[in-house]
Amino acid sequence: MIHWLYEYQLRRKLEIFPRHICFMIADHDLAACPEKIVDVVSWCRELGIGGVTVHISTPDISSMASFMPAIQKIGSIALLHLHCGNTTEVSGSGMPVFVAIGKSGREEICACIRELAKTGVAPEDVDEQLIEAHLTFKCEPDLVIKTGESHLTDFLIWQSVYSELFFSDVNWKLFRKTDFLRALRDYQFRTRRFGI
Repeated sequence: MIHWLYEYQLRRKLEIFPRHICFMIADHDLAACPEKIVDVVSWCRELGIGGVTVHISTPDISSMASFMPAIQKIGSIALLHLHCGNTTEVSGSGMPVFVAIGKSGREEICACIRELAKTGVAPEDVDEQLIEAHLTFKCEPDLVIKTGESHLTDFLIWQSVYSELFFSDVNWKLFRKTDFLRALRDYQFRTRRFGI
């Protein structure tokens, strides 16, 4: 009962919300609690967040096969764009959710540059807007949440340059809605400078 009341108090005080949130988790986090991914998407949807990205870092994307049903369940409550290897699967409707398994930001930028080179774009014509137009992931998260003890990856290295970072010492399996609301409370009181 006390926990429910605390959660209510946290939610009541939130007024400023990020438009897009990125959760960064490791493969062992997902393995410990695959159903948590649908929970966090539900929380974001309830609060009216505009979009969500979940990055699952793994050196072996084939090891994620048994967790695909849990990830695909997102399509029942949101518009899921599931990126795994060279394939993209889209299902559902509503709030856009991007799940990227084993993706690297450096690889994404290299692929973008290769694509530009193939089309014969002159070097002097390459600018930020052109690169952004050719990136796989177009979202620019306002808030990146990293749970557990593992470090950040280079995913969304271009897109998250002005993102606010929140590190939770709570592991993914134990990450509750209360912890999520605390991250949003922290975000609300930050002064965003966008590199200035």
